[in-house]
Amino acid sequence: MILEKINKPNDIKALDPIEYNQLADEIRQFLIENISKTGGHLASNLGVVELTMALHLVFNLPQDKLIWDVGHQAYTHKILTGRKNQFDQLRKFGGMSGFPKRNESHYDAFDTGHSSTSISAGLGYVSARDIKKEHYSVISVIGDGALTGGMAYEALNNASQVNGNFIIVLNDNNMSISKNVGGVSKMLGEIRASNSYYDLKEGVTNTLYKMPMGSVIVDKIKKTKSNIKQLIVPNQMFEGMGITYLGPVDGHDIEKLIKIFKVAKRIDHAVLVHVVTQKGHGYRPAERNPSKYHGIAPFDIKTGNVLKNENGKSYSEVFSEAVCKLAKKDAKIAAITAAMPDGTGLAKFSRWYPERFFDVGIAEAHAVTFSAGLAAGGLKPVFAVYSSFLQRAYDQILHDVCIQQLHVVFAIDRAGLVGSDGETHQGIFDLSYLSNIPNMTVFAPKNAWELEVGLEFGLEEYNGPFALRYPRGTAVTAFEEFKQPIVYGEAEVMYYEKDIALLAVGSMVETADIVRKNLKAQGYSVTLINARFVKPIDESAVFKCGREHNLIVTMEENVISGGFGESVCQLVSDLQLPVRVLNISLPDDYIEHGSVDILRCEAGIDAETVTERIISFYENIVL
Repeated sequence: MILEKINKPNDIKALDPIEYNQLADEIRQFLIENISKTGGHLASNLGVVELTMALHLVFNLPQDKLIWDVGHQAYTHKILTGRKNQFDQLRKFGGMSGFPKRNESHYDAFDTGHSSTSISAGLGYVSARDIKKEHYSVISVIGDGALTGGMAYEALNNASQVNGNFIIVLNDNNMSISKNVGGVSKMLGEIRASNSYYDLKEGVTNTLYKMPMGSVIVDKIKKTKSNIKQLIVPNQMFEGMGITYLGPVDGHDIEKLIKIFKVAKRIDHAVLVHVVTQKGHGYRPAERNPSKYHGIAPFDIKTGNVLKNENGKSYSEVFSEAVCKLAKKDAKIAAITAAMPDGTGLAKFSRWYPERFFDVGIAEAHAVTFSAGLAAGGLKPVFAVYSSFLQRAYDQILHDVCIQQLHVVFAIDRAGLVGSDGETHQGIFDLSYLSNIPNMTVFAPKNAWELEVGLEFGLEEYNGPFALRYPRGTAVTAFEEFKQPIVYGEAEVMYYEKDIALLAVGSMVETADIVRKNLKAQGYSVTLINARFVKPIDESAVFKCGREHNLIVTMEENVISGGFGESVCQLVSDLQLPVRVLNISLPDDYIEHGSVDILRCEAGIDAETVTERIISFYENIVL
């Protein structure tokens, strides 16, 4: 086993080149076996094994800085930097993260988790390096999908101004760019990727500079070459921006990758190395269906089938069926996704109503303003997006949707704690960042039924910006007896008693119901109210509870700052109500990876902990 020789950083450099291909095979088998048990990002990691090995062989980490865009494809990097034995705890609470983390290893140059950021971060490193007069390479790896994000182009625009070496590795795993540059570009790229070509080019240039008027001759040659190349190879975007283009190169040929990276190191400005890989390479099920194995739960290696522990439909599936049913009756309904049709539940919509379905790529800011344009044009757009990704479009929500009060519905999936992906993916800020925007309505359903009717309300009965916030996982089917019609800005009273009033938001209604039963068992009289609307808050419900109870307890799966609880506290103060308020929420902090149940316990929002906190707080009030 060659992999047994890889136990600490840079062990790969001691291998004989004849062992490289076997190591790649063993790494793939290691990843498949481990991810089948823990779950994780499989297809993307299988696609970059040779690429990662070549980067580690050519560059000197951690002196050189390797930055992964998104970072879910950094598993091989973790293996090669001495973390092989931590994979049994991958993405588990207290275990190794599924993304690069600077506090996990100094071989991780930059924390990542969202798309299209690596070039910007790399440019920052390059500028810091040059200002401090240090000498090291900076390599930013970015996928072709991430290039649909506008931030990547903003960074590319600045990259053209770099004077020192800066290497951008384009990991192209679906041939989207190679179709544009074509066969001629491939031919030229292979010629340019040779050391002999580079030596010749460098030698001729240096000789010309020594001649009288040499710099003028060099400039004319460069302009002529550029003009000829534009005629032969159209759409050479990178070269047109002043970034040297190398490739495309086979991303599963280690020898070629090593060769081209050695060339890239010698270029004294920004250079883009175009690497063509196959997502899911080496595991047939992932090769056939890479999107399914992008982020995968534990699965059976032999069949590729996911080992499901959950029963019932997920909230994403409930949303999928509901939006399709509504679109059948209303031809104005359109659906938008930012490269997440499967994850957000819009795949079915895309098949049923392709003319009204828009996948804009990894471009959340564009998606929001595009939706605003659809609404201004008379349609009813539904932008389905994960909570943590919607953060990237805050300005567009505020300026392009809410100022104009346009009828855009935000279907916000993965709201609250999402678990194993960790800090960058927890949807724990949306109540805060949405509630402070004028003209925005925020609705959080307690169960599957309320998600369906809430979506219908937002599309057919309300006319304005409407955010529908729901969690990841199996949709709650309880509370069938509580189906109070939705009225704008009104909460749903589920039980009304005295002493303690629980005001719960969305996913926390189920927890509040358990807390209520716990408190009742100990002799307390407890009201339970499903808030439904986080904005606007039901002021009359808060006023009534404040006048007729000793304690109001707010419960939300959101950070406390700017959340529902703070809004209730402010309202209680403004109305001068004679009641105490206890906020149950997540701390104002980033929450690491782990199962949702464990994270809830750690954050103190599980039913048992909340019950204990309420009893302790209440006893201090009445004494």
